[in-house]
Amino acid sequence: MAHRHSRPKFESWGRYPSLSATVVPLHWPSDFPLPPAKEASPLEDQRSKTATSAPPRMLPVGMGRSYGDVCLIADGTLLNTRGLDRFQSFDEESGILRCEAGVTLDEILRFCIPRGWFLPVTPGTRYVTVGGAIANDVHGKNHQVAGTFGRYVRSLELARSDGSRFVCSRDRNMEWFRATVAGMGLTGLIVSAEIQLRAIVSPLVKSEVSQFHGIDQFLELSLARQSSEYSIGWMDSTATGRKFARGVFMTAAHSQEPAKLTTHKSRSCSVPFDLPGLALNRASVGAFNALYFHSHRTRQKPRLLNYDSFFYPMDRIRHWNRLYGKRGFVQFHCVLPRVADQLAPLQLLKAISAARLTSFLAVIKDFGDAISPGMMSFPMPGISLALDFPIRGEETFDLMDRLARITAEHGGRVYPAKDTRMTPTQFQNFYPQWQQFAPYVDPAFSSNFWERVTARG
Repeated sequence: MAHRHSRPKFESWGRYPSLSATVVPLHWPSDFPLPPAKEASPLEDQRSKTATSAPPRMLPVGMGRSYGDVCLIADGTLLNTRGLDRFQSFDEESGILRCEAGVTLDEILRFCIPRGWFLPVTPGTRYVTVGGAIANDVHGKNHQVAGTFGRYVRSLELARSDGSRFVCSRDRNMEWFRATVAGMGLTGLIVSAEIQLRAIVSPLVKSEVSQFHGIDQFLELSLARQSSEYSIGWMDSTATGRKFARGVFMTAAHSQEPAKLTTHKSRSCSVPFDLPGLALNRASVGAFNALYFHSHRTRQKPRLLNYDSFFYPMDRIRHWNRLYGKRGFVQFHCVLPRVADQLAPLQLLKAISAARLTSFLAVIKDFGDAISPGMMSFPMPGISLALDFPIRGEETFDLMDRLARITAEHGGRVYPAKDTRMTPTQFQNFYPQWQQFAPYVDPAFSSNFWERVTARG
């Protein structure tokens, strides 16, 4: 049985905002604190159901690795899915895995790598639940060839607040499937999912590194190596003058030389306490960025890396969000249409430089043309930029607003999973399909993000 707790402060990974909520841990699907499950009605009947009285405000949450308020609900109920952690079936021939929604990507890796399989798409942390990966339709370093996580979800089981449960896939309750993938946890509780993994013969990846100087050089490298399975760029957000927009471009592919299939974790360290708010300043971040840039000179030969070194470098620093201090941090994560003059990304970088705020992590990625299955999926063809900023009060939020306006002016969009500042007008322009999505939102489910971006007046 689920046990209700008091209303503790609950934080996302960015630690802002910090909101009170009742947390209900789920260990079995029957712990869902609503009417007992019943046989699903036809699709249109499901969609038309409404609560007979004022519904509770609840939201599923897994590891809390979203950065903003998409995983928060003030004075509501958070359904903690982490206890739904059982593997249900696995076909070693086809690589099809079925598991509950609270299973983490780390647990999948530890299970599937010794059996010769790997995640088809993974974000920059393995400490994400399957339900969270689906709800945010996460993307990874192979988006240009593989698309988003949702493309590899064969089916999912959804529980609604009216007590109904039904299976969604591309050929069964298809519109519910499209709404739930990238649905931000709002269409109901994802109970379990069936995922297609990809085969490997080695836990190692072959990686190459090149420096670049400017957006144009980054795009040239992206084009020249577009057949690479994985690619990502890091940028020095503090560099100015001739060094402006310099960075490191990294590519990798799974090694085709058979090796012992074992899981691996690099040595890790931990940030034991919150650093002082001014620890990450322009001087300290600039020094780190210069050191990082010069330590990644172009290598002529690829080198073999353990998969965790390439995919999850920040996971080696436990509690790394404490680097930003008690006030936390915000991330600005956008995608901009790919155009010839590259005016938009340059405007963003110049706005950041002018604000004199520094980003400890600045990632640039060339998204591919793969169509995401989710109705509200974030990726689209273009240039993706993700930058973290320690919260310094209104100057930080003013910069976030300025960057969002530049993104809107150039036809881009901002990622809900990382957002804290989108206005209703911006959200509804970024995601005009939101009105098509809204009828699928469970009447008992909500989030601070959803209430913020759909507010009127």
